[in-house]
Amino acid sequence: MELTCLSKGDGFHYPPCHMLNLSGFRILIDCPLDLLALTIFSPLPCDVGIEAYGQNDQNPIQKKQKLERQMTPDDLVCAEPWYKTVKALHLWEASLIDIVLISNPMGLLGLPFLTQHPRFCAKIYMTEATAKIGQLMMEDLVSMHMEFKRFHGPEDSSFPCWTKNLDGEEVPGVLKNLVFGENGDDLGSWMRLYSLDDVKSCMKKVQAVKFSEEVCYNGTLIIKALSSGLDIGACNWLINGPNGSLSYVSDSIFVSHHSKFFDFHGLKGTDVMIYSGFSCLQTAEMTENDCISTMSDKKDERLAASLLDNEESLGELEKLAFVCSCAAESADAGGSTLITITRVGIVLQLLELMSDSIESSSLKVPIFVISSVAEELLAYTNTIPEWLCEQRQEKLISGEPSFGHLKFIKDKKIHLFPAIHSPNLITSWQEPCIVFAPHWSLRLGPSVQLLQRWRGDPRSLLVLEDGISSGLGLLPFRPISMKILQCSFLSGIRLQKLPTLLSLLQPKIVLVPDVINQRINLSTMKTKSILSYSENKTLSVGRIAENADVEIMAELATKLSWKKLRQRENFGVARLKGDFVMENGKQRLVSGLDQEESSGKARTLRHWGSVAPETLLESLVKMSVTGSIEHRRDENGAEGKSIIYITDPSGGMIETSEMGTTIITDDETLASKIFQAIDGILDGI
Repeated sequence: MELTCLSKGDGFHYPPCHMLNLSGFRILIDCPLDLLALTIFSPLPCDVGIEAYGQNDQNPIQKKQKLERQMTPDDLVCAEPWYKTVKALHLWEASLIDIVLISNPMGLLGLPFLTQHPRFCAKIYMTEATAKIGQLMMEDLVSMHMEFKRFHGPEDSSFPCWTKNLDGEEVPGVLKNLVFGENGDDLGSWMRLYSLDDVKSCMKKVQAVKFSEEVCYNGTLIIKALSSGLDIGACNWLINGPNGSLSYVSDSIFVSHHSKFFDFHGLKGTDVMIYSGFSCLQTAEMTENDCISTMSDKKDERLAASLLDNEESLGELEKLAFVCSCAAESADAGGSTLITITRVGIVLQLLELMSDSIESSSLKVPIFVISSVAEELLAYTNTIPEWLCEQRQEKLISGEPSFGHLKFIKDKKIHLFPAIHSPNLITSWQEPCIVFAPHWSLRLGPSVQLLQRWRGDPRSLLVLEDGISSGLGLLPFRPISMKILQCSFLSGIRLQKLPTLLSLLQPKIVLVPDVINQRINLSTMKTKSILSYSENKTLSVGRIAENADVEIMAELATKLSWKKLRQRENFGVARLKGDFVMENGKQRLVSGLDQEESSGKARTLRHWGSVAPETLLESLVKMSVTGSIEHRRDENGAEGKSIIYITDPSGGMIETSEMGTTIITDDETLASKIFQAIDGILDGI
């Protein structure tokens, strides 16, 4: 087995990407886009929003001073955006990828770049909810990009000319790092955005699966998706094959107030566990010198209970309630709130909490959701109870909507519009208001126009999601007087809980990112080995299962003629003639036996062990065969081969050594007796 980490990602919006070689099949796990790289582009024409920074630096002396001053909007790229894929992915031959596994909707956004390759023929698996939500997110991204092109005009060049302008010494290091990467080899990762036709073509190649549904690839691998709890439809993967079992654990959340809980019980006891959750490194309470020991002495029930405590989920609810209270304060002061968060589960909960808060107060503030897919997405989330947490499922069973936004949409308290220039939005618009609008990068979509509108209003509020740098992200809109609230929501397993999880799952071999292994002590875990992997390096793992299982048909097993071995107690062997097949991830022996073999009269074809010349001669004497033994030594004086010279009843010779035993005689009867004597000494079949 081989694992290559193509990208460690950067949190929820840019999940990790791995290439796995298992049982001869190459498996790509997730294919995201680095949408944070969009912040190098200006969302506004080059002559808008830069008055406060003065004129462009034309003087050579001023250009040298660029590194010593703060960045200005003039430093950003004023062109049609290109999109950054996983940097090493374009170097892989698309035709050599056999399987693609998508863990969550964000891991789907870069897939159309791969599927439009003419030689791509891999099988793609993801959950039904990930497929639907991911498709809507891609369609919304294309829609926002087309709106950008209408505003800025298209770029004719087939290669981004702006990269030439970013390679100079005067270019800020932040921009150069985003474009070229730390090692300067990311330029080939930039691509033009795909089209709606590309998205549809990509989704036609997808095989959507249900949670815990087993699918078989090529009769060899059994693949199963298990809930990760990260968001609606997000999953971890369990792969069973003839050479053992493997679990892939991505960023997961144990207890969620909207999505199905993390199903870690289904991942117990695998031969190999790949842990890919880098988000745990972003938790504020961890430092580089922290070292956490394990809790492997607890029983499984107590370990599971410690993982499923609701402290984290209650903390998330408190964050959401705080966002609502800040929005209410802004509205009470006459200011509007712009929320650019696009995580589906967080948006659904915020809509519910804000609507309840407004309904129970004296405020009459409209809530607008502006997105080309808002109506379809919100309707879909109330039709998939199997992907939601138990509380949401119970609400649906009792006749209530899974999420409260449906009621508020019907009551005209939440208004859905496909675009900011929609005629109905213009007639319904009133301020102050609360607006949910993409894109979280602040480079595309209606959030750009709204931020331009409210940036000078100190009463208004901007709610950002953690992951985007407020410095670079807000650069085109400065100076900005709005209040800014940057939220960090749970997006993975906290580092403190990782040892407990491993103690509960008890995989034989654990693969963890090297940066995690440096931050946490896993040496006391009860596993066979713990291996570290690094970005853009391939880690080879030996045999992942000690013994491969082979199934034998019951009818075939009853016909076997077992021979008890002399040199191994309570151990028997049998010989058969049949077919070895691979079926549903299991190795099976089928077909029947030859008549001679099934009767137990088959001649022994293979022996093992060494023949002691003295013991062999004793057996031959009992068969009236006489001879003498000669021991020979090699050039170094060590014991070499031994030769038994047969003198009666006819001439012959038996040569024994570490390499084997050779019988030389012209007498077939004598040869048969010698073979019979050897068969009586050695185990054979």
